[in-house]
Amino acid sequence: MMLAANLGKPGAPLTILCVGAHCDDVEIGCGGTVLRLLQERPKSTVRWVIFASNPEREAEAKASASEILAGAGQTQIEIHAFRESFFPFVGSSIKEQFEELKSTIKPDLVLTHRVRDLHQDHRIVGELTWNTFRDHLIAEYEIPKYEGDLGNPNLFVPLARSIAQRKIELLMRHFRSQATRRWFRPETFEALMRIRGIECNAAEGFAEGFYVRKLVI
Repeated sequence: MMLAANLGKPGAPLTILCVGAHCDDVEIGCGGTVLRLLQERPKSTVRWVIFASNPEREAEAKASASEILAGAGQTQIEIHAFRESFFPFVGSSIKEQFEELKSTIKPDLVLTHRVRDLHQDHRIVGELTWNTFRDHLIAEYEIPKYEGDLGNPNLFVPLARSIAQRKIELLMRHFRSQATRRWFRPETFEALMRIRGIECNAAEGFAEGFYVRKLVI
């Protein structure tokens, strides 16, 4: 059902590449989907790559990713230290990291930022994902933010209530450096999952939305 058109038979392990600009982006954008995929395909291989961090944020990201990926077969977590908010000015160096990725993984599914995201770091990562993985299934996740750039997803992943709650719990427990941000609240993450749940008539009322430009059946 979920992404089944291009991901083989149900239960078969996958190779998944999760890409984020900042240390909490993957969790916010597609944490529930990764949890669901690993629940349904427990022997999957996951590569988790983050591009901006500092020592505190890196520790948070590794702890969070390790919990989310506990059900995977093989995992690799990479945290880079590019300067946050400056991605357009160091794009060539980030591109080199993408080229290295391309030479070491052949993912069945790539989860990355939406190309139309108005945050410059998110946008660059989304663009370089498409520039690098040209013959792969790419699902662009969304991040709620001040810019008000949420759109109309064309792919929905329904989530069990327990998975939605687990996603929120991990975000709030691991990313304490973000606690002073007014938007970093359980209500924010629950609200977006509930809206997407309404839009796809999810059985338990929760879902994550994605943007898929190309799907080969």
